[in-house]
Amino acid sequence: MVDWMSESFFTLSAWVMIVSGVVTMISLLMGFKATYGRYADAHSKSIPARWGWLIQEAPSFLLPASAFWEAPNLGCKIIILLMTIHYANRTFIFPIQLKNPKPTPIMIVISAFIFCLWNGYLQGFYHAWYYTFPVGHFKQPITLLGFFLFFAGMAINLHSDDILRNLRKDGETEYKIPRGGMFEYVSGANFFGEIIEWFGFFLVARSLPSAAFAFFTFANIGPRALQHHQWYKEKFEDYPQRRKALIPFIL
Repeated sequence: MVDWMSESFFTLSAWVMIVSGVVTMISLLMGFKATYGRYADAHSKSIPARWGWLIQEAPSFLLPASAFWEAPNLGCKIIILLMTIHYANRTFIFPIQLKNPKPTPIMIVISAFIFCLWNGYLQGFYHAWYYTFPVGHFKQPITLLGFFLFFAGMAINLHSDDILRNLRKDGETEYKIPRGGMFEYVSGANFFGEIIEWFGFFLVARSLPSAAFAFFTFANIGPRALQHHQWYKEKFEDYPQRRKALIPFIL
């Protein structure tokens, strides 16, 4: 029988997430697309996007928020708090701010819910029950760099989301070229910000579960930035030629 509360389960779960990230990245690079938003299948069963976001993201907030109270010290609580800050926005604020969102396919919501349930439990309760760190950990330069990257990435992500929301006026549904902020440099500015954010989370925690999540984030949304970049170039003849897909000036 699987002991869901054992340290070995958390370790195995983190490695499974890494392997899943590899499989996901290969699938996306080979042309598979998540069927929502601009790639949605018009014939798939869907639910309102705001409800979809609330349902699928909730475990990534609720489970770490529960684990927060079981964390034995301030250091563990800080790690978990970073998760809850991000997912409080993703679960409760982001859905409300959406403008004229397209319905989200039910299968996308279910798959995202399962991942958030898995990752919320992994990040929250591992760092509450088994996370240890040396004296002075939170004063080390690499940890401070991690905090900086986490909040810088979050700021880029939030600003990019705001730009995307405001591309459309009330009642509009067509896509437009995003401009401003990091979108002047990359097509996937929101993805770039989120990758930086979770890499910062890993530098702060420096645990196997945090590394697994940072890698899976890159593996999942990095290739999607490449897909979006190609889609923009095919749809808009005047798309900025110097704009990269994900990494400014490089990729």
